[in-house]
Amino acid sequence: MKKSVLASVIGALALGVAATGAQAETGACLITKTDTNPFFVKMREGAEAKAKELGITLNSYAGKVDGDNESQVAAIETCIANGAKGILITASSTSAIVPSVQQARDAGLLVIALDTPLEPVDAADMTFATDNFLAGELIGEWAKAKLGDEAANAKIAFLDLDVSQPTVGVLRDQGFMKGFGIDLADPNKWGDETDPRIVGHDVTQGNEEGGRKAMENLLAKDTGINVVYTINEPAAAGAYEALKAIGREKDVLVVSVDGGCPGVANIESGVIGATSQQYPLLMAAKGIEAIAAWAKDGTKPQATEGKDFFDTGVNLVTDQPVDGVKSISVEEGKKLCWG
Repeated sequence: MKKSVLASVIGALALGVAATGAQAETGACLITKTDTNPFFVKMREGAEAKAKELGITLNSYAGKVDGDNESQVAAIETCIANGAKGILITASSTSAIVPSVQQARDAGLLVIALDTPLEPVDAADMTFATDNFLAGELIGEWAKAKLGDEAANAKIAFLDLDVSQPTVGVLRDQGFMKGFGIDLADPNKWGDETDPRIVGHDVTQGNEEGGRKAMENLLAKDTGINVVYTINEPAAAGAYEALKAIGREKDVLVVSVDGGCPGVANIESGVIGATSQQYPLLMAAKGIEAIAAWAKDGTKPQATEGKDFFDTGVNLVTDQPVDGVKSISVEEGKKLCWG
């Protein structure tokens, strides 16, 4: 009997020690759209490295496919239940995820959107991202300058992300339009423009197969397409395959956003003309640093001056530079690429 009581006391003390340790430990969550896109793989690597450096326990979650809001909602609920101090999230649905984000914030978690701003942007405590509008604007300016006088007669295909129009897709699309000289209607959505140079929009889910199908659909509308905007480089690779199938791969300008190593290699081989390079490892590392600061003394991250988010930078990568558009070479892009 005494042994039983003693064992109970020791067990209770052990539980108390464990609980104290758990309370002292800082936990963080990373929730990405998928776990297969090289962009999100690199983001996870950046978060893991910084978490290890700072002694933070990191749990990572991802949707099954781009657009999988339900899995991201479930991940947020798990993070709250596990007592995490903060969440880094690239939202699949930038508006549908907001109630869950608010639940996390109400529970005392710091929530940082990575890459993709929420709707509204202040639904998260901060956004760490590329200036996605600028990224689109750079490739639009490059394509316009590359075509010269023929830009007035361009036939442009837009290979976007998803019908739900997440903010990252809208910003890049609308930025391209501005850079190319297309009048924007409502800058908060794509598809309402009236410029006759726009052949149409289709969605890709940000992957190669989606890019190929979307390109095929738009070529069926007009085989004379000579400029292709793509949401990212996997979609661009798929578009190139569709163009190649009809012998048009040599006379169409394909532009994109991401700057992953496969995408930079595709610039070198002529698949893509130019891309805007972003830096997911930096986004995630800075996000983990912000969670550590929040856990330590309640400090919240501050936006870049003049913007409503923390800007992690962007560079245009091409081996065909044009006057008036700042760019870096493929060799420079290789040193900064990921994936």
